[in-house]
Amino acid sequence: MDRLQLLEHWLQNQFPDQQFSLEPASADASFRRYFRVALRDKTMIVMDAPPEHENCDPFVCVARLMTGAVHVPEVIARDAERGFLLLSDLGNMTYLQALTSEPGSASSLYSAATDALVQMQLTQSLDDLPPYDDTLLRFELSLFPDWYVAKHLQIKLTDSQQAILEQTFNRIVQNNLSQPRVFVHRDYHSRNLMVTEPNPGILDFQDAVVGPITYDLVSLFKDAYIRWDEEQVLDWVIRYWEKARKAGLPVSSDFGDFYRDFEWMGVQRHIKVLGIFARLCYRDGKKAYLDDMPLVMHYLRKACERYIELKPMLNLLDELEGNDASDKVGYTF
Repeated sequence: MDRLQLLEHWLQNQFPDQQFSLEPASADASFRRYFRVALRDKTMIVMDAPPEHENCDPFVCVARLMTGAVHVPEVIARDAERGFLLLSDLGNMTYLQALTSEPGSASSLYSAATDALVQMQLTQSLDDLPPYDDTLLRFELSLFPDWYVAKHLQIKLTDSQQAILEQTFNRIVQNNLSQPRVFVHRDYHSRNLMVTEPNPGILDFQDAVVGPITYDLVSLFKDAYIRWDEEQVLDWVIRYWEKARKAGLPVSSDFGDFYRDFEWMGVQRHIKVLGIFARLCYRDGKKAYLDDMPLVMHYLRKACERYIELKPMLNLLDELEGNDASDKVGYTF
């Protein structure tokens, strides 16, 4: 019996006296798949997470932690052995869809998203979450030479290039670890936020950790799937910073220091994401992620241009990519 048959059989046990239909809802960058279950009077979402590849426990744990603070799916039923979760349905309108179809909604949507981010970051019960520590940060950075450079570019780094990368990684991690630590969703962007009431509905939080306070803000405003003018991003980051200070979150009292941390956190994330997108393509056959690489590289290069300590990294990118980096990246509104 294949997994889809197993899933349908499990759902029949959940709804023994009801007819239902099943259709794909979405897939993500892991082995998880999502289906929408349509009953007579409502819909639900079922997560298919093959237990040999995925563990549902973190999703259930983080959902419990976030419930009441922000809008997340309710866990209605669970089969831990087979890797099935039945969830409440937060609809089918992502932030990305709303923002690309109606750019004028951006300010209100992002205001709601930063309100929710502040609420998540105020979470105090963090003992069950893993730390975003030196080991994890460096593992993520290692995806860049292993997958982006070696697999995507087909380049073998020289000893001097390796040394530049190591020096840059050390500086990035030092900054990241010096930042105040809070709840980190770890993938807080337009594909994982749903337009709902209350807004936003938040998905894909199972990889949450305790880590740098700027991380989710980078995910939100330096989004790999949609691009905004830097002046607009700066305005939104200021508005978040003001909310965070008012809420008592441990942000720097000097916005310039906070924004520098935001940019350095972005460098870590964008180096990591380039490696992840390459891995998704060459290991998992998900070639569409290659289309999102230019925007991520744009963010990385812009940050490296602004800080003297990151100029060696910028020079290395020039060596690897050539000097004619295209600015034709993503949507600009």
